[in-house]
Order: sequence, then structure tokens, then C-alpha cells
Amino acid sequence: MSTIWLEEKHGLRMVAHRGLSGLETENTHAAFVAAGNRRYFGIETDVHKTADGEFVVIHDDTTARVAGDDLSVEGSTFEELRALLLKQKDGQKGRTDIRIPTLEEYIRICKQYDKTAVLELKNRFAVEDLREVVRRIEEIGWLSRVVFISFWYENLTDLREILPEQPMQYLTGVRDDFDWLIPELASHGMDLDVQWGAVNEELMALCRKHGVAVNCWTVDHPDDAKRLIALGVNYITSNILE
Repeated sequence: MSTIWLEEKHGLRMVAHRGLSGLETENTHAAFVAAGNRRYFGIETDVHKTADGEFVVIHDDTTARVAGDDLSVEGSTFEELRALLLKQKDGQKGRTDIRIPTLEEYIRICKQYDKTAVLELKNRFAVEDLREVVRRIEEIGWLSRVVFISFWYENLTDLREILPEQPMQYLTGVRDDFDWLIPELASHGMDLDVQWGAVNEELMALCRKHGVAVNCWTVDHPDDAKRLIALGVNYITSNILE
């Protein structure tokens, strides 16, 4: 199995969702390296804080879906989480390299392969935790290549106080008050990361009017991608399209 290629479109930026999760276990070194070895603009992942103050990349609040063992991510220590073997794409376990990575490991892979890190802040982060995430990325020397995203608008507004010029995208679904939201995002220098089914000519016209870029999640069918490209979206986030 390989990726599904899209025709090159000028200005379109493809983002690998949870790494190249169509081919490798999501949010793992394997998925990040697979994306790094392809032509993606960015590699997306999700970050949580553990009970002992580490930052790990995993989507869910618990490990049940990806590991079988059901641990609370934010209620467990890094050592407990790191000990888990994650499921392979066939649902089996056995590969000892398929484990929960740290934030720093993910950022270093993005840097090694010259990919933009599209980093989702899961749940609500305290301001001091946002500062620590920023500090750790700065230490690696890759902050200028990070786009922060979150469903928690407060995460982004707090982060904007720390990083006045940092690229940020607000995550939202198919139903939202876009007439209010788009000008609000523009006032904070933020862009939109929206479920792809919500994107139409009216939304794109509103975003263009206010200078708000549009990222679409999660697009896995070429026909859907072609429609979005024709509408002029700036980013497409996908598990398998390249």
C-alpha cells in the first residue's frame, strides 16, 4: 500500500494527519518518518501533558484504542505510557518501536526531515504549560516552523500573548457561526482549520475577505480534495493523500 497522489497544485500545502497514519500507526516515530520521507509540507500531531510533567504525543485522552491497555494519558506517568506497545495497522502488537513518543522526539523528526510541525494542543493547557512547550521547542531550534492548532480557542489566545507572531489555526467542525468566527480569528492573526465538509464558496469568500487561510481536516478521498482545491483552500490535512 502507498499514498494516493494528488496532482500538484500551486500554493496547496499537504499535511500528514498524525503522521502518515494511512500507512503506519498514528502518532508514532514510524508515521512521522514515513511522512518525512514524502513530499508533505507538514506533519500533524497531538500533545498532552502527563501526570509527571512530560509532554507526549497521542490523540485520545486514554490509551485504550491504540494500545488495548486503558490508561489515562494525563493521569499516568511518562514511564507508564512509554512502556506500552501500541497496535500495528493490522491490530496486532509486536513491534517494539511502536510506542508513544515525546514532544521533543516529534519535533526532532520534523526538523530532521525539514517539515513544518502542525501541533495540536489537546484539552486545556495552563499558561505555564504553554510556556514550557514553547521553551522545549525553542531548545531544539524549530519554533519558527511550528503551526499551533487547537479546538480550545483559549489555548490559542493565551499562546498569542506568549508568541505574538506565531502561526495558529483554530480547529472547528461543520457547524459554527463563521460570520462571527472569521473576523474574530483575523483580529488575533489566526487561521481556520475546519472539517472539510463545511467548506463552500461562501466560507472561502469570507476567509479571503478577512485574510484568513483555510486548512481542511481530514480529507482522504481524491474527489473531495479536488473540490476543495478548486475552492482555493490553503492546506489539506490527510491520512493518505499526498
